[in-house]
Amino acid sequence: MIIVLKSDATEQQIQHVIARIESLGLRAHLSRGTYRTIIGVIGDESRLQSAPLRAIPGVADVVPILPPFKLASLDAHPEPSIVEVRGVKIGGGHLAMIAGPCAVESAERMDTIARAVRAAGANLLRGGAFKPRTSPYAFQGMGEEGLRILRETGNRHGMPIVTEVMDPRRVELVDRYTDMIQVGARNMQNFTLLTEVGQTRKPVLLKRGMSATIKDLLMSAEYILSQGNPNVVLCERGIKSFDTETRNLFDVAAVPCSKSLSHLPIMVDPSHATGRPDLIPACALAGVAAGADGVHIEVHDKPDEALSDGPQALLPAQYAELAERIRALAEMLGKKLSTPMGAQT
Repeated sequence: MIIVLKSDATEQQIQHVIARIESLGLRAHLSRGTYRTIIGVIGDESRLQSAPLRAIPGVADVVPILPPFKLASLDAHPEPSIVEVRGVKIGGGHLAMIAGPCAVESAERMDTIARAVRAAGANLLRGGAFKPRTSPYAFQGMGEEGLRILRETGNRHGMPIVTEVMDPRRVELVDRYTDMIQVGARNMQNFTLLTEVGQTRKPVLLKRGMSATIKDLLMSAEYILSQGNPNVVLCERGIKSFDTETRNLFDVAAVPCSKSLSHLPIMVDPSHATGRPDLIPACALAGVAAGADGVHIEVHDKPDEALSDGPQALLPAQYAELAERIRALAEMLGKKLSTPMGAQT
């Protein structure tokens, strides 16, 4: 960290800053220039997080050298992390393919969709039991009954399951059923929820908020990592834009950008990013080509009957065609799909 002093800082103020730094167990390196005087801080910068150095008289600016998301950064972990979900590896050259309906609607429908996506090559099954909806009158999910259906379906088809948690009070319940906990875009900065999820040690799929920067996303990941849970997978799912042609703006640049900052795996969700089935294939392939470690796609056998997000879901046949193209591209890029533990190859 570098502390830039004001041009009119007095010697007394300079010495006060140095004394404050040393009181925290750090060393100060003073450099006097023609126009500015700066103080380099040497040591564990985390000790300065609760020290309001900018409030000290004579200080013009405080410039961090290391990123604030220390555990998520490449400085902390230079090699790409691999997150494993019951045998399915994500990151480090391994590709995850998450597929399933937006919401669990019935045991029969869940079984039909799971059979189709598993046959197409998906290695993780998704379905929402608790749904964060814009309208309070929209379908809110089946709750614990939905979790039970999703768990039984996943077991039957040999697929690990992914489902969302919205409330810190329900983390323990969701943790009992699922193999991977999803934190949705609307809850990306629900820090109480992130802290609770971090204490589960369960793999976490963290979706980027609709108005969040990439660094905001990494700071949210830091909350989970700081609780001792290293198993975080980021997800680019589109951000708000002025354009109305798509549901959100698919920020494909977020994939290589996050990889330049963090060791955490990152997936793409072209379903929520575009809201248009005709655009999902191109955006899914673009995400993989950009370096994504997985693709998250909504699939429904009868989208016109779906209780949530039907218009953006692919039909099973459409997903099967896309999955084949994704696998071909992944193979060309040197990525491989791992098989869930206990599943038939």
